[in-house]
Amino acid sequence: MQLNDKVAIVTGGASGFGASIARLLSQRGAAVMIADLNLDGAERVAAEIRAAGGRAGATACDVASEQAFRGMVARTRDTIGGLHIVVNNAGTTHRNKPALDVSEEEFDRVYRVNLKSLFWSAHSVLPGFVSQGGGTIVNVASTTGVRPGPGLTWYSGSKAAMINLTKGLALEFARSGVRVNAVNPMIGETAMLGDFMGAEDTPQNRERFLARIPLGRFTRPGDVASAVAFLASDEAAYLTGVCLDVDGGRNI
Repeated sequence: MQLNDKVAIVTGGASGFGASIARLLSQRGAAVMIADLNLDGAERVAAEIRAAGGRAGATACDVASEQAFRGMVARTRDTIGGLHIVVNNAGTTHRNKPALDVSEEEFDRVYRVNLKSLFWSAHSVLPGFVSQGGGTIVNVASTTGVRPGPGLTWYSGSKAAMINLTKGLALEFARSGVRVNAVNPMIGETAMLGDFMGAEDTPQNRERFLARIPLGRFTRPGDVASAVAFLASDEAAYLTGVCLDVDGGRNI
């Protein structure tokens, strides 16, 4: 499952799932551009990768901005040399609460970050992939896009749309040699855990959510990274439009 001579972008790569994805893609041989609103965090992860012998750069990027997304892609091609893999990992949520308590501002932010980013990703990345005869996109969606979670209605809707868009783009660009897939993590051990639970991150509150997961633990960043690395690799060359649950059996 080597990615030698590949260049990848990982959005939201400064922490959590994104940082783990960036590290693993580098370990598999890819050069990685780490994009995040938190430039200091992105630079720390890039420096860590370089210290381990990998190739990595960092850039600030608001993924919901056309100018920022196009600039990130151009910067990656110019400074690292090429582009073969894009991982749309950057995402956000509203806090777990009743649907009618979510404000318009919260709704707009979730849909800008989780969905408009895919629009600009498609416009910024796919023409280049088509012209070079191939490339792969992996979107980080959510199990709630398949099986909505209580208190996360609007967030779940954004991830359901992401899954549908993954399949639609996969169909449209398959004959151009482009693969588009997604991974669907269950609630994970990241900085947003409290928002997803809608409660303080305590052992007691964690236990309520763990009871829903057959394998008995939260999704770890490494779980998501392994799934993304597989889908990005040539070992998944015959997979497109796949939305792989990384959920410990939650969606069974």
